[in-house]
Amino acid sequence: MSDTATLADALWRATCYASVCQLHLRDNVLLSRPLTAQHVKERPSGHWGTVPGTAWALSHVALAAGHLDPGVDLVPLLGAGHASVVQLAAAWVTGELGSLRPQFSPDADGLRRLAQAFPDMDGMGSEVTPALPAGTFLGGRLGGCLPFAQGAALSSPGKIAVPVIGDGECETPTTAASWLAQRLLPGSSVLPLVHVNGFRMGGRSLLGAMDDIALRSYFGGLGWEARVVHVTTGSLPDHAAFQTALWDALESTLDDRPTALVMRCVKGWGGPASLGGRDLVGTSDLHKTPLVSPRVEPEQLMRLAHWLASYQPADLFDDGGRAKGELADAIAEARWCSFAPAEAPRSGRPTMAPSARAATFTDAVTGVVRRHAARGDFLLVSPDELASNRLPALADEQWAYELLAEEVLLEWLAGWTASGRRGVLVSYEAFAPLLTSGLVGHIKQRRLDGARGLPSLNLLLTSYGWHNVHSHADPSLATALLALPAPGVRVLTPADPTRTAAALDEAFDSIDGVNLVVAGKHSRAAHPVGTIAEEHRRGLAVWPHLSDEGEPDLTIVTAGDIPAAVAAEAVDQVRSRYRCRVRVVNLLDLTVLGDPAVWPRGLSDQEIDHYLGAHAPVLVLTLGHPAAVWGLLGARMRRPVDVIGWQEPAGPMPQRQLARSLGMDGAGVTQAVGLLMAAREVVR
Repeated sequence: MSDTATLADALWRATCYASVCQLHLRDNVLLSRPLTAQHVKERPSGHWGTVPGTAWALSHVALAAGHLDPGVDLVPLLGAGHASVVQLAAAWVTGELGSLRPQFSPDADGLRRLAQAFPDMDGMGSEVTPALPAGTFLGGRLGGCLPFAQGAALSSPGKIAVPVIGDGECETPTTAASWLAQRLLPGSSVLPLVHVNGFRMGGRSLLGAMDDIALRSYFGGLGWEARVVHVTTGSLPDHAAFQTALWDALESTLDDRPTALVMRCVKGWGGPASLGGRDLVGTSDLHKTPLVSPRVEPEQLMRLAHWLASYQPADLFDDGGRAKGELADAIAEARWCSFAPAEAPRSGRPTMAPSARAATFTDAVTGVVRRHAARGDFLLVSPDELASNRLPALADEQWAYELLAEEVLLEWLAGWTASGRRGVLVSYEAFAPLLTSGLVGHIKQRRLDGARGLPSLNLLLTSYGWHNVHSHADPSLATALLALPAPGVRVLTPADPTRTAAALDEAFDSIDGVNLVVAGKHSRAAHPVGTIAEEHRRGLAVWPHLSDEGEPDLTIVTAGDIPAAVAAEAVDQVRSRYRCRVRVVNLLDLTVLGDPAVWPRGLSDQEIDHYLGAHAPVLVLTLGHPAAVWGLLGARMRRPVDVIGWQEPAGPMPQRQLARSLGMDGAGVTQAVGLLMAAREVVR
């Protein structure tokens, strides 16, 4: 039996012990005196069911990383956000947490403060955090960890990703599709560690109901060799058997043979076996802590004392709470690896001049993508639509991947950018709402310590409802992102191919953002380029070629290629019919319409008057939902305002009829202007 098994046992017991302390205690964290009700939290809360298996996995992975060649990094990633109690516990034990937050030093005082702070960790929350080891996955929801690991490990020599994912997580469509998708990524070294404890939150898991033969067959059919190892009691023989299985799986992974390590254990093992005559271990009742009232229930207090003592803390910590003996040796040998880039990515200069003309969408996107890809750190992903999106020349590039699973592609891109590299997801606008939950999760965690300074997530959405069939019409993703609101979000609506190229060029080198670029693949418009620099600098610009000089009587704001074309066609008719001075403002970044107290690029009151005129009524033409624009404007515009945009039609109809029914044509603009001008007279 190897010494490593003994060290893994010490690290595992310490991590479990610190986890139980976080869930239940407020004092007496070393059990230096008999446990009483005063030492226990009034309302213990948190998730226990995932703790023993996750702690087991992290302990073995960290020790294996310490024994690997220094040129090979073994990077653990936690898929379950509720595994934060394990992450915090392991980081406290090893001192990683104390290095980040000195008040949580690796001693008794630090553990006491940690227990008192959990689950309301200031700035960290109660879910897995990117500030600590194993927290690189920027999700906080089930399903994304495996594809995120695939993207992070892609073209990353010397990096092996070890996503720790649960059997319930394997039931999600994103994880399920990722097993098969690995066939597209032979250069991505991923060793999934599947934690099969038999139960989801409320019932048995599908994988947990399979026997070992069925599990091997399932993964084998998807192209993975499954190594199944049973962890029954947490004994030293269990540690030794798992260690052997882990090293065998590592060798297979290094030989480019897709291998999954399946750890079978009992739900909540190590916790209270029963309570009040009811069995707990091996049931979903141990998903969270079952001891919710130890301050007032003597049986629960007794169970908690026995539970804590079972990890033999006196053998792990000295009187001051510092690691000793085998635990100290384990901490010294463990190595925590990550995908963090060696150097912080920097915003680069645009690779093209803003005035460089692009005749078509194809020319614009193909040109700028290839210029950025030439730097060697670029990834393009798309759901089997590059040819349909008029980008066939990009489909065969070695850095381009197509797969019919948008959620998987988003995680590939997120994993790729987590290691400091750049890229873009190209898709139809109609399919993009599938990505809402994933994007919101990434936006939330990118604002946390440990996830800042990364290249932006970039999405290029084409083929929107104005030019597509009835079922392919849904601008909801942009609406959802604008409703958050989040400082890093930008929704960019370039008016022509030249502006599309310039928007992508800037987005690809941006940092800490989510850039949603909505651009039509059909567009061949060519507006004057003289204002492009200002559109990028400030998010909008007055278009002199369509505007009258002086203070306007009416301002038309356009957001997107179709609105810009409609405004260009309608402006002379509006000017003639209403005998008014018209100003046309092209809007590149929708967020500038928002309050600057919320949106970093939001226009000040003075800028609103400068760009839109001091008193002129405003008509906004947008590709998306009018509600998104109204949500940004709020009560800021003290003048008549109207918005023409997408509204769900009653059914399929020809494109011209659709535009007419929604008011996105010359007649619709003229009619809306008439109502605005009349409203202005009433206000006066």
